[in-house]
This record gives sequence, structure tokens and C-alpha cells, in this order.
Amino acid sequence: MEFDLLIFGAIAGFTIYLGLPLAMTNANAKIKGILNAFAIGILLFLLVDIMYDAMEVSQEKLLDSLSGQIPYYEGIIFFFTFFIGVAIGLLALVWFENRYISKENTKNEDRAKHLALMIAIGIGLHNFSEGLAIGQSYTTGSLSLAITLVIGFGLHNMTEGFGIAAPLSGYKTNWRYLALLGLIGGGPTFIGAIVGSFWVSELISVLFLSLAGGAVIYVIKELLYHGRMSGEGFVNMGSLVVGFMLGFATLVIVHYWVG
Repeated sequence: MEFDLLIFGAIAGFTIYLGLPLAMTNANAKIKGILNAFAIGILLFLLVDIMYDAMEVSQEKLLDSLSGQIPYYEGIIFFFTFFIGVAIGLLALVWFENRYISKENTKNEDRAKHLALMIAIGIGLHNFSEGLAIGQSYTTGSLSLAITLVIGFGLHNMTEGFGIAAPLSGYKTNWRYLALLGLIGGGPTFIGAIVGSFWVSELISVLFLSLAGGAVIYVIKELLYHGRMSGEGFVNMGSLVVGFMLGFATLVIVHYWVG
């Protein structure tokens, strides 16, 4: 295992910690509503990005199988992997909430912590696939592409850190819990880079992207519920747009550097 690859994976994954200090801000109800909308915007873009990547590969494989370029069963496998992944990613969080959260006497603070955890899980599943891309490009000898992906994904992960931290703003939290959230959200990038250096599978990438998509759908639903409670005025909706555009801007930067 090359030491450089470990450094690349760590940098790309753990820049997510740069966005987490937002959780330590002492926000009032109005600011929390704005930050909640900002997080929704980031996650909405992330959902679009995830679904586009997963659906593009699945559709391509299915069409190739129908045209006889690859075995028929291979296209069907990709097709069902996508839909099964989305279903599991969504329903697993529903089960988790019903099993471990709904039975508690949930205060707003506890609810915020659980929501931040769910966001971190969804982002972590997505970041595993990003790590696979870093590991693959490094192993195939494209060092410049690997470095570019590290910089781009690192910047992108920082905005994801904002999404994780936003629900916690204004509530009591500690650095230990934030460190755990960062590990859950950013750690899979590091693991994915290692796995990608040994073995890469388009099917595994589609699986993790679809799992992430299902999880993000659930989290957005929860954030929208909190958004309705805090108000949905022009400022909040403007913050949602800003969050979406920030996510889009970081992706444009990544693609520009990659060329």
C-alpha cells in the first residue's frame, strides 16, 4: 500500500471536518431555520448528483444488454441493484428511526443529533464511491487525476460538513460527537480509496450510490419537516437555493480541474 494513497484518501475524506464547526454556533430560531434550509439545498444537490451518476451507469448497462453488447443478465443486475439500493437506503433509516428513536422521549436537541447522524450516514455512503474513484485513478498511474480528485472531493466534502452540522446549530453538542459524525461522513472516502486501489467494480459503485440516494431522500424529508416548523419565508428559501448552488459550484470546480 502506497503511503501517498493513504494521505490522499485522508485529505479528501476528512476535509468534511472543516464544515462541522458550524454546529457550535449559538443560533436562534430564525438562524436555525436558515441553516436548515441551507442544509436542504446542499442535500438536494447531492441527491441529484448521486442519482444522476447511479442512473447513468445503470441505464447504459441496461441499454447495452438490450442491444446485445453485453449479456442480458448483466443489464438486469445493474437495473435491479439501483432500485434495491435506493429502497434499502430509504427503508433502513425508517427502520432505524422506528426502532431506536421514536420510542425515546425525544427532545429537540436529541432529534437534531439523530438527524445529523442520519445525514452523516447518507453522505458516508456517497463518499465511499468517491474514494473508489481516487483509488482507481491512483493505481492506474494517473497521479495528476488522483490529486485533482482529492482537491475537488475535499472541497465538496467541506460543503457536506455544513449539511451535517446545520441541524445541530443552537443546541448543546461537543467535539467528541462532531468527531464521530466526521468519521462516519468522511471516513468512507479513505476506506474507498484503499479498496479502489485493489479492486474496482461498477456494480459496487452503483450499489453504494443508490444506498446513499435512498438515505438522502429520507434525510431531506426530515429536514423539510423541520423547515415547515421554523417557517418557509423568502430568506429560508433563498438559503436553500444558496446551498444548492454551492454544491453545484464545487462539482463544476471538480470537473474543471479534471478536464
